[in-house]
Amino acid sequence: MTSLAQTSLLDRANLDRDDVRREIARGLQGADDGELFLEYSQTEALAFDNGRLKQATYDTAQGFGLRAVKDDAVGYAHSSDVSLPALIRAADAVAAVRGDYSGVLSAAPTHTNVRLYGDDNPLDAPGFEAKVKLLAEIDAYVRDKDSRVRQVSVSVGATWQVVEILRPDGESYRDIRPLVRVNVSVVAGQGDRQESGSKGYGGREPYARFIETKAWREAADGALREAMVNLESVPAPAGEMEVVLGPGWPGVMLHEAVGHGLEGDFNRKKTSAFAGLLGQQVAAKGVTVVDDGTISARRGSLSIDDEGTPTSRTVLIEDGILTGYMQDRQNARLMGMKPTGNGRRQSYAHVPMPRMTNTYMLAGGHDPAEILASVKNGIYAVNFGGGQVDITSGKYVFQCTEAYKIENGKVGAPLKGAMLIGNGPTDLHRISMIGNDLQLDDGIGTCGKNGQGVPVGVGQPTLRMDRITVGGTGG
Repeated sequence: MTSLAQTSLLDRANLDRDDVRREIARGLQGADDGELFLEYSQTEALAFDNGRLKQATYDTAQGFGLRAVKDDAVGYAHSSDVSLPALIRAADAVAAVRGDYSGVLSAAPTHTNVRLYGDDNPLDAPGFEAKVKLLAEIDAYVRDKDSRVRQVSVSVGATWQVVEILRPDGESYRDIRPLVRVNVSVVAGQGDRQESGSKGYGGREPYARFIETKAWREAADGALREAMVNLESVPAPAGEMEVVLGPGWPGVMLHEAVGHGLEGDFNRKKTSAFAGLLGQQVAAKGVTVVDDGTISARRGSLSIDDEGTPTSRTVLIEDGILTGYMQDRQNARLMGMKPTGNGRRQSYAHVPMPRMTNTYMLAGGHDPAEILASVKNGIYAVNFGGGQVDITSGKYVFQCTEAYKIENGKVGAPLKGAMLIGNGPTDLHRISMIGNDLQLDDGIGTCGKNGQGVPVGVGQPTLRMDRITVGGTGG
């Protein structure tokens, strides 16, 4: 599919460009904004479980979505049939939002020459047999490391997505997006007890980097280490205590408990706990949170968002002060702000909305060892699994998949069943120490919102949070 990297999706569908632009203009006449979003994608997934190939899938998808925006209303029609008759029907359908034809079309996004990733299709190489051999090699490597290993699951997945965006004012935008992810999960047992561990990595690059021995061994070793640590875990204590969050992936808590509340739509509708607080102190001094879609090859990065706006580095909280929101075009216009390049959609069948890209907290000045030494009685949360968040109230619950007891400044026994329970906006004020060891996650995040999933990145340095409620099973 190398040729498709240079070929327009309109040409691929044998569509006349003038016919297409005429239908876009007809459907969006009188609208404030809108676009035709065209997509072609290839997806591959292989899963190796218990010593054999358990799943191998390959899918292609194509289609378009036509959107007309008028004030806060949206007309949207989509089809997997990329043809002129389908586009005519879509233009008829979205015309209902045009109202009295008095809308003034919003200015088009500026173009960018920034390329955060290459055009190469990660599905092209290596071949299927080489990928299966890689999975088997990882499986054998983990099993040979420790006799307590009872189950190994390894998966690789890749997507190659071509998108084109055409606007009624004649502007057009194009992006080609590779995405790869590798994941290793291990179940280890001793007697009647079994525990698990997992580690993954990924990004917007060809397979080559991801199948390097050094890369997959690090993931395999990490998954095995976590499983072995959990085999030694003791029931987690419960109560209010100091919590130290590790760097990197624990930023998923920031993503969920704070990040969603800083998306434009929730604030425009005043359903976010942060609504109306611009310019106010919403976190402890020293806390700076950014959303940055411009980091080369990162899983959450995009050269342009799904409306054609170049992504940006948006400072959301600076030294504890709320300074901005993540915006798509519609919510930015209605709030009198600028789009930040955060208009994202899962596919052509979905409308864009404000979504995070790579969201993380900047480093502070404390050595991580100093932070741990400062805690007399607490827990050290190194890794997280699932969590639940209420955007309106900011309340959250997060399950720790790797955590340790801290006693008198020393990291002690690993804990099982630890949960962090709190309120994002409240707990931002309880951050008392920020480490100098900022890390981004390894490229595994997928964010869900309104039934849509998109790849994202998270990150943070080591943090100390005071008086956080810990749910556990121990005394």
